Amino acid sequence: MSKILIAGATGLVGRIALARALDDPRVTQVVALTRRPLPSHPKLVNPLIDYELLPPDADWWRCDAVICALGTTRAKAGSAEAFCRVDHDYPLMVATHARAHGAKAFALVSAIGADAGSRLLYNRTKGEVEASIGALDYPSYTIVRPGLIGGQRDEFRPMERVSDAILTVLGPVLPRQWRISPAENIAAALIEAALAARPGRHVVSAAQLA
Repeated sequence: MSKILIAGATGLVGRIALARALDDPRVTQVVALTRRPLPSHPKLVNPLIDYELLPPDADWWRCDAVICALGTTRAKAGSAEAFCRVDHDYPLMVATHARAHGAKAFALVSAIGADAGSRLLYNRTKGEVEASIGALDYPSYTIVRPGLIGGQRDEFRPMERVSDAILTVLGPVLPRQWRISPAENIAAALIEAALAARPGRHVVSAAQLA
């Protein structure tokens, strides 16, 4: 039986992971860090937080596993610096505090093409956050690298809508790693990684998620 902490529980993947965790009999408690209150649930602890002011010594950091589905785009963030703050610094802060309080497993949503040496900001940032969290020595560390994430977002992203339409049509003839990664599949991979807590570092590829 496990206590899971979820960062990014209001996003496309995070909210599905939250619902799955709350429904899973193997999970005794879910800590969901959000800026706005979530609907109540007997298994849910919902600290309202500001990622710029995370309390390092809060008791709710004590958990068995962490799922991090935090992420944005440069356009939505407003600048390269703000994007890096959300996609690198916030996940690293969550990972650091949870590890300090005994968390043993970490499951991270990254992206296909993540590479700390890339010239592309998005790919480089994803690669850097993978490496930064890896340096914290979690006994179990799983990186989930989806391609284009399929699902209904709250916000409108025109370029993703266009790409989604194209990939939906071409999906059957594309290599699996270039097909849409359904949000449900990503959430399922995160939950299983958190609960199984297999020792070592593991990568779930876009091909496995298609």
